[in-house]
Amino acid sequence: MLLLYHTQMSVPSRFVRLVLAEYKAGAELSEILPWERPDNFLLINPAGTVPVLRENDGPPVCGASVIAEYLDETRGYALGARRLLPDYPNQRAEVRRLIHWFLVKANEESAQFFLEEKIYKRMRRPTEGGGSPDSNILRAARANLKIHLNYIAYLAERRNWLAGEHFSYADLAAGALLSSIDYIGEVPWEKEPVVKEWYQRIKSRPAFRPILSDSLKGIPPANHYVDLDF
Repeated sequence: MLLLYHTQMSVPSRFVRLVLAEYKAGAELSEILPWERPDNFLLINPAGTVPVLRENDGPPVCGASVIAEYLDETRGYALGARRLLPDYPNQRAEVRRLIHWFLVKANEESAQFFLEEKIYKRMRRPTEGGGSPDSNILRAARANLKIHLNYIAYLAERRNWLAGEHFSYADLAAGALLSSIDYIGEVPWEKEPVVKEWYQRIKSRPAFRPILSDSLKGIPPANHYVDLDF
């Protein structure tokens, strides 16, 4: 049995959920809010961060990239030619580079700001740091997002999928990033036709269905969020 500790809107958590769905590996979900650090979770991961995966009585597997490697090692060969981490070292290196780009660099420069200002501040009490979004932070997040959208377009115009000829973890990492931002309607799709075409391809995959069913109490998704043809 698989158990995933996650945060619903977290980009790294969404990436792992997408990976699990691609492997058709059902997992029980346990949500950890980013401003809460319950003692029972700290015993599992002293860093207090998600995602964390546990399989049966095995040790916790902590961090999105580490989980992706673990799932590739335990389930990747079963996918054959559809393996999400390529066989060859140079191709694997490119996929890993892009995983880091989207789950760390792009996430820290854009998605985390959107989530904090437009979702988490609304979910927390004022005594916990809740309140109104900071327009200056959102402005910076939008400017940073444009850079990353341009990079996705650059890759999509030159490759069949973001890391090369085959669909891979890199596409799931970028999809996780954009899905969290798109939930709150902050992706300017009308200005990014190349990115939109790529995202429509990944959004139509069965693995995306659980992500598209996400809904936060009091914070509904953008009207087009669930539409495959948007």
